[in-house]
Amino acid sequence: MIISQFRKFTPINIVLLILIGFFLCFGVFIHLPESLTPILFEPALGNLLGKDGINTLSPQMNVLVTLGLTIIQATILNRIIGHFNLLGKPSFLVALMYLTLASLFLPFLVISPTLICNFISVWMLSKLLSLYRQQDIKALMFDLGMIVAIGSLIYFPFIIMFLLLWISLIIFRPFNWREWISPLLGFATIYFILAVIYLWLGRFKDFYSIWLPLTKTFPTTVTMEIHDYFVLIPILFNLILFLIILKDNFFKSVVHIRKSFQLLFFMLLLAVGSFYWNKQITETHFLLCAPPLAIYMAYYFTHAKKKWLFESVYAIIILTILYFQFF
Repeated sequence: MIISQFRKFTPINIVLLILIGFFLCFGVFIHLPESLTPILFEPALGNLLGKDGINTLSPQMNVLVTLGLTIIQATILNRIIGHFNLLGKPSFLVALMYLTLASLFLPFLVISPTLICNFISVWMLSKLLSLYRQQDIKALMFDLGMIVAIGSLIYFPFIIMFLLLWISLIIFRPFNWREWISPLLGFATIYFILAVIYLWLGRFKDFYSIWLPLTKTFPTTVTMEIHDYFVLIPILFNLILFLIILKDNFFKSVVHIRKSFQLLFFMLLLAVGSFYWNKQITETHFLLCAPPLAIYMAYYFTHAKKKWLFESVYAIIILTILYFQFF
């Protein structure tokens, strides 16, 4: 069975991961339009870099490139979680869960700013998880401020992840005002450089437009089909099972792991909450939730003892995704 196989840390799972990725995106080829114009960057960068290169991709190639990027993200995230031993044993379950979540909705299966931003999310997560064991982190926090700023240039709602930097300091560190100021300086550095570029090009008014999402009113429209909610039901059931397992193991875990799971909760909360800066709520935004959710789901599948239950839960998730892709 799939979960039992991915519980093992063996190179053959990389091949199986690729095959499952093709299987999960197969349904999207039925619904592909004749032309597809992906948005790779928010206007802050898109206006400077242009989009001609990415527009030459056919819809089929767009999906395949997305699949390749998703598999890379999944394996990197799996390696990071294995390095910090958050699951208690090495496996490929995080990669499998991430790939599954990244196939949940059809808009997830094409190139988007949130897909690119998840590289930033994974990179940031690897640095945040290392805070606990370091003595001097001011330079690291400066780098993290720059990372969030770069992510916000790709997808503006990612700017809310700046709060995660301060939350991580509360969780992992005693108060030190220099550590709190460092990410602000890093964040400001990126936007100062961008402002200089816009000023040099004589387009400083366009720089002000970057901040317009901060003035938007709360979104009142939701561009999601009713079946998009149904596909979330097995995911929510999986998370309930995760909470049951976590309740039994939480205080048996070392301090770093307990603090890391708290950090992941706030990462998920901020990823969901940042939809505020979208004109409309779309499925694509919620791809930002995939990294923390993948870790939570993988934790359940790692520690669950009833094989018939955990294999059935994952089978239902896969069948639900495929059903709504085809129908």
